[in-house]
Amino acid sequence: MFLRATTRKKDGKEHHYFSVVENKRVSGGRLLQRRVLYLGEINSSQEFAWRRSIEVLDEATRAVRTLALFPEDRCEGVVPDASIVRVKLAQLRLERPRQWGACWLALRLWQTLGLDAFWGERLPPTRKGARFDQVLLVLVAYRLLSPGSEWRLHRHWFERSALADLLPSYSSGAFSHAST
Repeated sequence: MFLRATTRKKDGKEHHYFSVVENKRVSGGRLLQRRVLYLGEINSSQEFAWRRSIEVLDEATRAVRTLALFPEDRCEGVVPDASIVRVKLAQLRLERPRQWGACWLALRLWQTLGLDAFWGERLPPTRKGARFDQVLLVLVAYRLLSPGSEWRLHRHWFERSALADLLPSYSSGAFSHAST
């Protein structure tokens, strides 16, 4: 995988668009390139925002220091070398990818239909804090998005989805109490 920068002139201005691209060898020895992730445009005002947004603690001086995050080919001459983080895209890898879009859509559908309020009134939190209205949402979303056994839900699907991050008041104990 590598980062591809595409430059385009639009309305007399230069625009830089970035994508993560992978090479894949197919039959016949041909090489296909597939865009894995579209990152979009980074213009000068966004560069400034990125430069300001990354702060680290300098252990030597015990002070907060601001760093810039840009592709290596665009770092030269932007700011002094001490404030640049060089990203080696060849060594970058994705760990623990999670299904996000479908989970978000299922949660929005649940809220739009008013099922969160309906079940929230009928299934209040237990004394130990278990939220059975959220357990019900997880079960419904699982049956809608990736039907399977409850064992698979608990051991496999839930940890690979972003549903826990999307639930408004999810606590790690709320789902584990109900599913054991």
